[in-house]
Amino acid sequence: MLGCTAMIIRLMLMLAGTGLLAFGLQSVTRAATFEERQTRMAGITYKYKIVKPENWSRRKKWPVVLFLHGAGERGNDNLAQTRVGLGPALGNQPSRSAVFVMPQCPLDRWWSEPEMQNLALRALNEAVTEFKGDSSRLYLTGLSMGGYGTWVIVKNNPKKFAALAVICGGVKRPAGVPVPASMRNQPEPPDPYGSVAEKVGSTPVWVFHGGADPVVPVRESKRMVEAIKAVKGDVKYTEYDGVGHNSWDMAYGEADFFTWLLSKRLKKQH
Repeated sequence: MLGCTAMIIRLMLMLAGTGLLAFGLQSVTRAATFEERQTRMAGITYKYKIVKPENWSRRKKWPVVLFLHGAGERGNDNLAQTRVGLGPALGNQPSRSAVFVMPQCPLDRWWSEPEMQNLALRALNEAVTEFKGDSSRLYLTGLSMGGYGTWVIVKNNPKKFAALAVICGGVKRPAGVPVPASMRNQPEPPDPYGSVAEKVGSTPVWVFHGGADPVVPVRESKRMVEAIKAVKGDVKYTEYDGVGHNSWDMAYGEADFFTWLLSKRLKKQH
């Protein structure tokens, strides 16, 4: 028994020397902790998740990131939106220096609907109040359905966010996707991409898309990037050759993604 124990200790020391043991322990300690919150709108209770900085305190203001999930994570379990996209990426961050807000869109709803936009912004505003958020450092990111929602929310709330990260999203709904009843009578502008770009203005944007996306055509992102360039906006574009709809793992896994996002700040209004 003692010989076996000695062998185990020796193996652990060897692993520590190679860094493998440290990596394993580090991975465990970095796992994000999702806290549950809830809000009420029109008599309905909606739950959402937040992740706060490991060293959070009220001694300073904090950046706040609002994340909009895709269609596959809709529901009311208040878990699915943490398992795809941004949530898993947070577990790889050595130090989370922002508050992350993750509302969940109910089944058969769409982030672009006015009521769902209000839900997302309400969750964001509540987190800003609770965690002493910095109004000059609010960020918006979304994937797929959440990418569509990101463009709509920034169009309706220009100059609210310091930066945007849009992944495999678009402006025109993909063929075959039903239009929610609350949006069926909304007229489409002559140039839907240009109308969004005008509202985005100088807000820094990083757009991502898989070049072989079979769900949301890559041209959606390309047209938005060109529209933003046409109004002299601040946009960068990353396309992953041969990648399908899941471009979010690569996007949130970009080495400088969080550094780029959190470095942006709204300019003071005079």
